[in-house]
Amino acid sequence: SAAATVAAASLPINRLFAAAVPGDVAARTLGGGDTTLPRAAVQEFFASLRGQGLLAGDAGYDSARRIWNGMIDRHPAIIARCAGAADVINSVNFARENNLLLAVRGGGHSLSGQSMCEGGLVIDLSPMRYVRVDPAARRAVLGPGSLLGDLDREAQAFGLVTTAGTVSHTGAAGLTLGGGQGRLQRVHGLTCDNLRAAELITADGRFLRASDRENRDLFWALRGGGGNFGVVTSFEYQLHPFDGRILGGPIIYPAAQARAVCEFYADFTQKIPDELHLVIAMVSPTGGPPLVSVEVCWSGDLAQGEKVIAPLRAFGKPIADQVKPMRYLDIQTTADKANAPGRNYYAKSGFLERLEPALLDALVEGFRGSPKRATVAVLQQFGGAMARVPEQDTAYPGRKAAYEVMVLAGWPNAADNEENIAGVRSHWEQLAPFTKGFYVNTANADDQERVRANYGRNYQRLVKVKTRYDARNLFRLNANIRPATT
Repeated sequence: SAAATVAAASLPINRLFAAAVPGDVAARTLGGGDTTLPRAAVQEFFASLRGQGLLAGDAGYDSARRIWNGMIDRHPAIIARCAGAADVINSVNFARENNLLLAVRGGGHSLSGQSMCEGGLVIDLSPMRYVRVDPAARRAVLGPGSLLGDLDREAQAFGLVTTAGTVSHTGAAGLTLGGGQGRLQRVHGLTCDNLRAAELITADGRFLRASDRENRDLFWALRGGGGNFGVVTSFEYQLHPFDGRILGGPIIYPAAQARAVCEFYADFTQKIPDELHLVIAMVSPTGGPPLVSVEVCWSGDLAQGEKVIAPLRAFGKPIADQVKPMRYLDIQTTADKANAPGRNYYAKSGFLERLEPALLDALVEGFRGSPKRATVAVLQQFGGAMARVPEQDTAYPGRKAAYEVMVLAGWPNAADNEENIAGVRSHWEQLAPFTKGFYVNTANADDQERVRANYGRNYQRLVKVKTRYDARNLFRLNANIRPATT
């Protein structure tokens, strides 16, 4: 027995996991049907991984299938926790050869739950979490399991920055592929505008590098086309000098001033510099009165910023003005707690060309709090650098939008899901007629006509890229671009 123990200890860890496969594995096909994976095939697949293969009942399976949105409770047949690109290649090949439904998880922050599937194979990239900064070249290379906070902290250690969302525990991969909004988007453009190269595994298991010099069609599609074209295993970003000091924080008003605040916001945002990013939020917390907040993030010279925002600080009768000089890293974590993982979330969002009075009426009049959910209705300003990129230069569809509107709710009790989803949808029905297009990272777009309309003139070009690199539509759990062959 001692000799057997020594022999077992000398085996690679993946061989031990492979030996633990108890029998054939029931799974779901790409088309939604049922299939059975032979035990030997699963064993061989697990043995090929440097990372870990997980089945239902394995230690770690339940934690691995949990993602940010607690409403998503799916049970994949297999989770492949990938340690590197080779594991991703083997996982893609296994899914394709066995015609399996496939999901790809980066940071697991997909609002609509597309990073987890029922009965299929999940390629879990969360173990591939690293950021390497080259301060001389002002570049950062990031693993697909990394979070936005990882990128912010590493870049700021060298006095550098790039646009990186507004919640630090968001996954960088999904954010980038969908476009990548953030507090610096008016100065430095979207996250995808700062993407300089990506390495990925395509549906046929090939490893490719995409940049403005290599596989340019693929590089174009990755910047805003979502996860349609492969599994990205490495991102390279352009960084910008930044001392990390901002003028930021919220100015908070009572709900009675909501309409007036929205009117002021609509006028004031027409004439402000790119360095100022403003978000207005109507917030109804559980157990508290509704409030209106205007979050300020000024990333330029602080003395100049004080002058620029002076009219905002003088407007109305705020409950509190918390705008102050602060670290950029600190404002990047202010929304983390309100968007904590594990709660149930539901949202609707869309782009706006202007803030019409009728839209503001619908936004204010339709906003209703509930003791069962925390609800926020948000107006985010666009423009600046992100709008100066020609629409055809990337796949991202929202260049011409001036604002975005979103209604988001979060709650702890799954028993309230139906009621709370209905509450969000009711408010959204009043706002939707004013929108044109949507941000693929915050919308669950199953309607092909809606996807087609959203991408507009870029849609047919996306179809060509999709058909070239994923003709069978293996990567379909996203705002899906269907290949011409399906």
